[in-house]
Amino acid sequence: MVDIHDVIGARAVTPVFQPLVSLATSAVVGYEALSRGPAGTRWEAPVALFAAAREAGRDGELDWVCRAAAYRAALDAGLRTTLFVNMEPSAWRVPCPADLEDVVAAAQRRLRVVTEMTERAIADDPSALLAATASCRAAGWGVALDDVGADRMSLALMPFVHPDVVKLDMSLLRSPSEAYTAQVVAAVQAYAEASGAVILAEGVETEEHERTARTMGATVGQGWRYGRPAPLPATPPAPGPLLTPVARPPSAPGTPYEIVTARRPVVETTKAALMPMSRHLEALADDGQILLACFQDARYFAGATARRFARIARHSPMVAAFGTGLPEEPAPGVRGAALHAADPLRGEWNVIVVGPHRAAALVARDLGDAGPEAGRRFTFATTYDRELVVAAARSLLGVITPACGTGLPAVLTGV
Repeated sequence: MVDIHDVIGARAVTPVFQPLVSLATSAVVGYEALSRGPAGTRWEAPVALFAAAREAGRDGELDWVCRAAAYRAALDAGLRTTLFVNMEPSAWRVPCPADLEDVVAAAQRRLRVVTEMTERAIADDPSALLAATASCRAAGWGVALDDVGADRMSLALMPFVHPDVVKLDMSLLRSPSEAYTAQVVAAVQAYAEASGAVILAEGVETEEHERTARTMGATVGQGWRYGRPAPLPATPPAPGPLLTPVARPPSAPGTPYEIVTARRPVVETTKAALMPMSRHLEALADDGQILLACFQDARYFAGATARRFARIARHSPMVAAFGTGLPEEPAPGVRGAALHAADPLRGEWNVIVVGPHRAAALVARDLGDAGPEAGRRFTFATTYDRELVVAAARSLLGVITPACGTGLPAVLTGV
């Protein structure tokens, strides 16, 4: 009897492809690759296939198998348009199997690839996701954020993924008059206008869906109106402009305090004076924002503070606390990052909030007083500049889980 290990070991997956169409010209400008298990088996449906692989601890390898199968089919067909390929979060930390390296290397040389990711990836393993995103771009490949609008968290994650393509979830086309849809569309259009990213509407099935997609700023459509998943055509369409990679987010080395104070004035004050500012920023995160906070030491993350962060975590895509002695989950739903005593972050008190409609940061550095707790002195700065806040936040995301791999073979990373 064939089991999931046999399927993965035999590389027994088949790619199918769904066209991506320009809403202005109706021309096919790309394809999204989708995977199917062996026909007629319980593994044929991708949901069942990946669920079984996940249970067996081999979902990362299966992900490589599926992507390599898509690359091989596209190479064999001489595909000249853009190929969109999904990547599961677990695959970020799994090296490319040796037998697949050649086809992946050939794909880098000959295909125009956009790697799709979902909001799950950054919540599960943010540092690895950021590393893999950087590697995709270093390889000349694009990045897409999938299913935007299916979950409120996807909006908060856009600044960190910094996608070249934003894919609007199909549910938005079916509820265009809802307030939530308007909020999502406004945030996506603002990001696209600032970055130059392409907006792609998923689930276009009717002419009305297509008209709605246009009003949402989409220039590319995907759905049954244009074709169901199938093998690539014998004669691939001619290449056409789909996307120009957006400018990479600026990299700012250093801690949040160093990043922000390089561009903002510093003021000296006491811990007692900083507390109201800190809680004000925390309150901003109580509506689906990302909240990252440095507490210096675990003893400062306790009692009412821990309860407050746990409450925020129920409605946030990510809440993380940093400090010496912190466990992996210092409060329900809160990611913990333990710092070494010599870590520069050990001397900082930072509160950073990032969401689709607001961004704010308080950064402070301990001056080393040994007196009463409330009178301890800090130098601090605040900023509401989104670019600066996101740069500070990105410096913390890499600390949550140390990246030990990029999900790409050496040929793609230049190693």
